[in-house]
Amino acid sequence: MKSLTVIKIGGNIIDRPEELDSFLMNFIKIDGPKILIHGGGVMASEMATKLGIKTVMHQGRRITDLETLKLVSMVYAGWINKSIIAKLQKLGCNSIGLSGADGDSVPAVKRSPVPIDFGYVGDVDPAQINGGFLMSLLGRGITPVFCAITHDRNGSILNTNADTMASSLAIALSKDYYTKLIYCFEKQGVLSDPDNENSVIPLITRKNYESMKEAGFIKDGMIPKMDNAWYAIDKGVSEVYIKHASNLNNDKGTVLK
Repeated sequence: MKSLTVIKIGGNIIDRPEELDSFLMNFIKIDGPKILIHGGGVMASEMATKLGIKTVMHQGRRITDLETLKLVSMVYAGWINKSIIAKLQKLGCNSIGLSGADGDSVPAVKRSPVPIDFGYVGDVDPAQINGGFLMSLLGRGITPVFCAITHDRNGSILNTNADTMASSLAIALSKDYYTKLIYCFEKQGVLSDPDNENSVIPLITRKNYESMKEAGFIKDGMIPKMDNAWYAIDKGVSEVYIKHASNLNNDKGTVLK
């Protein structure tokens, strides 16, 4: 099978121009078809503060009311997405910026308000992803770059966790590709001590993960990231890594098995 690399990059890298430029230089060096998914929560939160829109989080995930939905759509699908596309085009990587609504690529279902009402947040079923559309782009040498905005096939857009977007895309394409999923963010990997960058855990098994979560070593935004990683492995993704964006092309970081 041909290999496919699915990479998610977080807002803390996006907001640092030099680090983003360096990451994209490394990104284009990856052989074969690839997909990039980006967040942008840091910029969205900064814009929300400037506009007087309260940011509410629950276990690392944003609660999205209507005003927040308008804001994140403009930030994620607009400025951030198209800025990345422009940079990739400059580097000679022919790419296309997408939300889940474009090409009906990533439909979603509005999350149930029980037990927590997250507002206009969409949950993705990998089986509903338009894999044929994405494969047609990849087959033409075009690199899709996704923001974390989806749609409900009923005329409405939804905010979706970018880690979930990445794992769902990787799962959807794993039947046609040997799929490698990489979560890149500002830490060196999963840390046993959040204040010590040298405390990277090189390998985490599911059993270790449950114990570390109960002990509080893994918490907040790392929990949905790890849960998405395990789900991806269970559903056919071949390899999952969590690492610093600067280590995209090497073996440093955390491997999940």
